[in-house]
Amino acid sequence: MTIELPALPYTMDALEPLVSRAALRLHYSGHHQAYIDATNALIAGTAFADMSLENVIRASARRWKTQSKLFNNAAQAWNHAFFWSSMSPEGGGSPSGEIRFEIEQNFGGLEGFTKLFHAAALQHFGSGWAWLVLDRGKLKISTTANADTPLAQGQVPLFNLDLWEHAYYLDYQNRRSDYIANVLSSLVNWEFANKNLTSALRKEAAE
Repeated sequence: MTIELPALPYTMDALEPLVSRAALRLHYSGHHQAYIDATNALIAGTAFADMSLENVIRASARRWKTQSKLFNNAAQAWNHAFFWSSMSPEGGGSPSGEIRFEIEQNFGGLEGFTKLFHAAALQHFGSGWAWLVLDRGKLKISTTANADTPLAQGQVPLFNLDLWEHAYYLDYQNRRSDYIANVLSSLVNWEFANKNLTSALRKEAAE
């Protein structure tokens, strides 16, 4: 199967002024498309060709010594698609539903969560990602280097934040802290995160 570049869930200018149209176009049409193209080239004519993108990631992670290039491109393709949905023009504010309860239980509330997530994202060295994940029934904040993803670690991603410089440098230069703060306060898609959480909890209950 051919891996397709997923459509953005909003227009190119929908996140302005916090994420500019120019930055989003370069990030989506340039970087994300390049990861999609590289993944398709690497899986063509191989046993990976009929797998879903998620299964390509898991399978190539298990064969890291020979498939690290495939893993890096496939994981980046998936991480970026997840990132677009992790933001929304109507995002930010306070979460509701099951995820609000879990944030209160695991982090003492939204303020505690925001401080911990901001610190983890800011202190992460180099390129990578910051994540809110469900790990064995508990919410956790984690960061991954480069293309690594919770999918390869048996965790359930709820939302993520791109920490590669191409995600924010056009708009923020070296002010990673401002970028993190703006996404958390005004763009994080709590509805998407809550949907991922409730789906994972229902699956766990059924197993």
